[in-house]
Amino acid sequence: MKSLQTNSLHKEQGSIGILFIYLHVCLFNHPSPNFNQYVRTQGAVTDQLSRRQVRVYQLYSRTSGKHVQIQGKRVTATAEDGNIYARLFVETDTFGSRVRIRGAESGRYLCMNRKGKLVGKPNGRSRDCIFTEIVLENNYTAFQNAKYEGWYVAFTRKGRPIKASRTRENQREVHFIKRLHKGPPPFPNTDQTKHFDINFLLTGYYISFMQIFDIV
Repeated sequence: MKSLQTNSLHKEQGSIGILFIYLHVCLFNHPSPNFNQYVRTQGAVTDQLSRRQVRVYQLYSRTSGKHVQIQGKRVTATAEDGNIYARLFVETDTFGSRVRIRGAESGRYLCMNRKGKLVGKPNGRSRDCIFTEIVLENNYTAFQNAKYEGWYVAFTRKGRPIKASRTRENQREVHFIKRLHKGPPPFPNTDQTKHFDINFLLTGYYISFMQIFDIV
């Protein structure tokens, strides 16, 4: 009787051991969810369900020292701070970092044709009007076209568009700073005020704070 009980106990222990090994194999060999891959996949798909966010700012070109403007089909980086054509509506296309850029005054979208030329289009639904917003290590922002991978928005020192096929992420010509659009003066009697415009770079955003002191 004792021998039968011992054999039964050994069988139970053996079954438990096999079950443990099976569970161990299932647990560690099962592929874990790849969140980064999920983000990349979803970021490449236009989001038709979520409410799109719209941000309003200017894009300051590192090379030209001026702002991007969309005037009809023409796109340049020659606008002064506060120029009406430099005011841009940046619409999110996905839950990630893809955006559409539209001129607030012209109503035209920033797009890139197959030759790598920047143009303004009245309709921004096509993929050549979608850009991936990339925040670089130096806190500048680059805009890579969604249709033509490796092609970036870029301008010369004179503010002329550069052919996108000649661009790279590490070039100064593709670097931009997001800057709030310069609004109207806060007080009507601006002749009696002195302004000190203090600009600083913070996590890729160029924010302008105005300190105002009365002149006696």
